[in-house]
Amino acid sequence: MSEPRWIDVTAPGVSLRALSWGEPGNPVALCLHGFPDTAYGWRRVAPRLVAAGWHVVAPFMRGYAPSSIPDDGSYHIGALMHDALRVYETVGSTGRDVVIGHDWGAMAATGLAALPDSPFTKAVIMSVPPAAALRSVGAADGVVMAGLLPAQLLRSWYIGYFQLPWLPERSSSWILPRLWRRWSPGYAAEEDLRHVDAAIGTPEGWRAALGPYRALRSVRVPDRYAELHRHWLELPRLPSLYLHGRTDGCMTPAFTRWVDQALPAGSAVAVVEHAGHFLQLERPDEVADRVLHFFT
Repeated sequence: MSEPRWIDVTAPGVSLRALSWGEPGNPVALCLHGFPDTAYGWRRVAPRLVAAGWHVVAPFMRGYAPSSIPDDGSYHIGALMHDALRVYETVGSTGRDVVIGHDWGAMAATGLAALPDSPFTKAVIMSVPPAAALRSVGAADGVVMAGLLPAQLLRSWYIGYFQLPWLPERSSSWILPRLWRRWSPGYAAEEDLRHVDAAIGTPEGWRAALGPYRALRSVRVPDRYAELHRHWLELPRLPSLYLHGRTDGCMTPAFTRWVDQALPAGSAVAVVEHAGHFLQLERPDEVADRVLHFFT
């Protein structure tokens, strides 16, 4: 497959750039990346989707170069949803489009799939389950979930760390390789880390990458994003495929049991064997097979 093209989008307060594989006019697969990754994280799945007739569009998250740092300093999930919709509007709707999200992109995709008037037909959510699915468990399941939480809190140590003042700003050189090793054991991430360094390797870029973690503690969401933002805490309305890697060192795959119970009709859940957190890079063919089967 040829090298991706570039799409430039000007949204209020931020300039966004996206990679584009495939033919414009085909149904759009809007692919949203997370941390610490970039739009190039979709490079191994994109050829399979393009061969099946999809136009793959993968924006760089706000603050991740070559997208700009937002003027309003907002990294709330509603802001990520807002950016995704601006990119999608620039590409143009076909009425048959889908959204695919991983990590922070998974949370944004959950919100887009929960919109009452979502422009998408289906969603794929990867590695971070919808928060509402984990909040709606019954009493018996609650006991099981409580048993999983101590180990998960240890896995999630970095969230509290990233919310500290000034210290995380001095940590990028050692923490990024460590997270890739821990989250996707055995995966050779050298190429991905080069892309990550290009995107958030400056002090300003690293602070932007910490922004979504710090926004989790922010009560007030800018008015521009507030309506969108509330939907990421809801269950998807669209038929959704949830995928999680078996060896994910970021979040346990055990949570998938409750996702399966919570998604709407026409949805599916799968744990991908021999894959960690970045399953679209580790097992691209299996991920593409599952995604395309779900879409068709």
